[in-house]
Amino acid sequence: MKKEIQILSTFDLTKEQQDRLRKTSDRVKLTVIPATDPDAVPDERWAETDVLYTWDVLPEPEKAPNLKWVQLGMAGVDPFLKLPLLKRDDLLLTSMSGAIVSQIAEYVMMALLALGHNLPKMMQNKVEHLWPDQKEKWEKCLPIELRHSTVGILGYGSIGRQVARLLQPFGAKVLAAKRDVMRPEDQGYMPEGMGDPHGDFFNRLYPMEALHSLLSACDFVVAALPLTEETHHILNAAAFEAMKETAYLVNVGRGALVDEGALVEALKAGMIAGAALDVFEEEPLPEDSPLWDLDNVILSPHVSGLSSHLQEDTLTLFVENVNRYLAGLPLHSQVNLQKGY
Repeated sequence: MKKEIQILSTFDLTKEQQDRLRKTSDRVKLTVIPATDPDAVPDERWAETDVLYTWDVLPEPEKAPNLKWVQLGMAGVDPFLKLPLLKRDDLLLTSMSGAIVSQIAEYVMMALLALGHNLPKMMQNKVEHLWPDQKEKWEKCLPIELRHSTVGILGYGSIGRQVARLLQPFGAKVLAAKRDVMRPEDQGYMPEGMGDPHGDFFNRLYPMEALHSLLSACDFVVAALPLTEETHHILNAAAFEAMKETAYLVNVGRGALVDEGALVEALKAGMIAGAALDVFEEEPLPEDSPLWDLDNVILSPHVSGLSSHLQEDTLTLFVENVNRYLAGLPLHSQVNLQKGY
């Protein structure tokens, strides 16, 4: 008889969600302990756990000697990579990469259209009760239409691929940058009907070494990269210098992809036209950040991944991964700890 698999969820799963997990196999023994702190889980439970399904509740290594696999409920894993638990060579770590692409890609489309159609300026006019005259309309309200635009996507992973898919009906030219241009196809997890599994939705694929060449050609730049040593402040003063003065930046990746000081200077100096930012180097964004007061910036409090379907979408990936784990197959969205994503 095959060994039981002890799964611990720190998510507060409904009965129906628990049943979905238990139905994967009679080997699965599920324990649900809603928790936001490792100390909320009894030591004896940590000691028995083989698989952990959690947002960010991670034990000290000695408390979970049998732990073999951690499934995180988020896509970005950089905050956890230095934890002692993840130094274990025998531990598998998987993220929710691919499961939460739809809502983030929709946020990007919202930002592209809002920036391109001067929504920040229109909202300011509303506050000031200002109706521009005909000349001002042509000078200050003329849109940048996606069908005549080039959109650069930095990071052609699950989010970037879904953005490229959504851009297709608009007729935009899509330039994408990724680490390995020799593999344009997507081998990762993606809900059916989403993303760009075969690499069909970009016009040109750039290596990251050619970043500035890509930036110089774009009307919009979408940052969807993971945060690593190589990508930290990849959008810096030199990058903004390479961009068009009429170009816009949208960041839904990680806050530290952008050198915020250099971005503020670029926005104030008119080196780029504006930005939509959902992630920041420090969160919450400090009250004294100059970004609050720039009228060419859309700010949101790290909400692009929110969805009323989030728990079901992430559970669907976890259930599929449990089936693969039981079958001895490679897991979806497995994190390469050396690469950092």
